[in-house]
Amino acid sequence: MIDSHAHVHDAKFDGDRAAMLDRARAAGVGTIVTIGCDLDDSRRALETAESFGLLASIGIHPHEAQTAPADIAPAFELLRIAGGDRVVAIGETGLDYYYNHSPAADQRRVLIAQLDYARTHRLPLVFHQRDAYADFVAILRERFDPATMRGVVHCFTGTADEAHTFTGEFGLRLGIGGVVTFKTAEPLRDAIRSVGLPALILETDCPYLAPIPHRGKRNEPAFMAETRARIAAILNSDPAAVDAVTSENARALFGLPAA
Repeated sequence: MIDSHAHVHDAKFDGDRAAMLDRARAAGVGTIVTIGCDLDDSRRALETAESFGLLASIGIHPHEAQTAPADIAPAFELLRIAGGDRVVAIGETGLDYYYNHSPAADQRRVLIAQLDYARTHRLPLVFHQRDAYADFVAILRERFDPATMRGVVHCFTGTADEAHTFTGEFGLRLGIGGVVTFKTAEPLRDAIRSVGLPALILETDCPYLAPIPHRGKRNEPAFMAETRARIAAILNSDPAAVDAVTSENARALFGLPAA
């Protein structure tokens, strides 16, 4: 399995990071992408990736947009020089109007800057979208070229119509995590049935959003097996097929070598 979106550099793992990663490998997680959410956080992601043989992204989350530099590109260049081939994506970037920790105008500016940087450097994007669908899609239509760009809407929890827009119009993958196991997530399960396995990649978003039966605990990559099993049940498939297809999808997204 490939955990396409984790935060294993988070301080919540400082006490047992090596043991947690051992549990992930024992559960069949062979690759982890640890995701940066601002410049300092991206540095921590890169340091952790270097120390433990992981991959990483660099990005500025919409929550942090108001503190982003006016010119993001030079800061990203320094991070990419430091991270080398371990840097496989730009993001987490996007829009979040649910919390509005940063003004919407700042969120849009920072999203556009990261879209433009990713296009210039031919890197995929890791998107966050919450309660901002109309503005998010409008910016994608202006700045995202499906013919030359790749991306994933991480922690997708939207409708079947939204899933078809993201996958059909833009060629994006949908990152599916522990939410799919929640009792209240039937609309998400309907969306998964609608687009099918070729649209999906697996993620944890750990330490957040642990799947049932671990809900309420600190999430970790080993728990992704529960998500894989639930997707298999939804699609009348088997876990091995879910693993094979979602892993190939993630390798294609991040430009990783074939297994």
